[in-house]
Amino acid sequence: MRVNIEPSWKEKLAPEFSQMYFADMSAFVRSEYLSKTVYPKPGNVFRAFSLCPFDQVKVVVLGQDPYHGAGQANGLCFAVDDGMRIPPSLQNIFKEIESDIGSATRVGNLETWAKQGVLLLNATLTVRAQSPGSHQGRGWERFTDAAVQALSDEKEHLVFLLWGNYARQKGARIDREKHRVLEAPHPSPFSAHTGFLGCKHFSKVNEYLIEKGKQPIVW
Repeated sequence: MRVNIEPSWKEKLAPEFSQMYFADMSAFVRSEYLSKTVYPKPGNVFRAFSLCPFDQVKVVVLGQDPYHGAGQANGLCFAVDDGMRIPPSLQNIFKEIESDIGSATRVGNLETWAKQGVLLLNATLTVRAQSPGSHQGRGWERFTDAAVQALSDEKEHLVFLLWGNYARQKGARIDREKHRVLEAPHPSPFSAHTGFLGCKHFSKVNEYLIEKGKQPIVW
């Protein structure tokens, strides 16, 4: 697997690239792309980092797996490629934005968020078609944990959005003295009505960013 990652992130994550787990994971992912249908496209595996360099990160959204349906995954968590139907979880995210701040762009690729400093990071960066979780436990989680840890340790006044139990667990080591951590149930139809809808995370993010002298996000 070719590691085509944005330079600032490449520097921050350099120790990971020399680890045996990363070599093993790369070999596995490469073989999967050669023998099976895997999402996202190879050029989009590290897209979350490419669109949101380390120094520009203001908000972090933690997801789990890329979408495993044809044409959906684009390298940003919860996002889908242009022309794809908006998935239910993202529909609920847009619904909450509209309820919270009165407007939402409703553009499914979420590229505009990423370019404003929202790191849309899945825990696992690849998945086999129609096989959710198929690339879990192969090393991606360790790699993305390192990214979250670098942000927590080296930056100040970030906002971490942890939606659902998996994201909460992944964000357990975030320094909550330095950063704002907002938690809610996952926005999927199975749990959105248990606290995600009505969480007002999007206005809370912007209030915090303004308080810290940063530009708010145009959601």
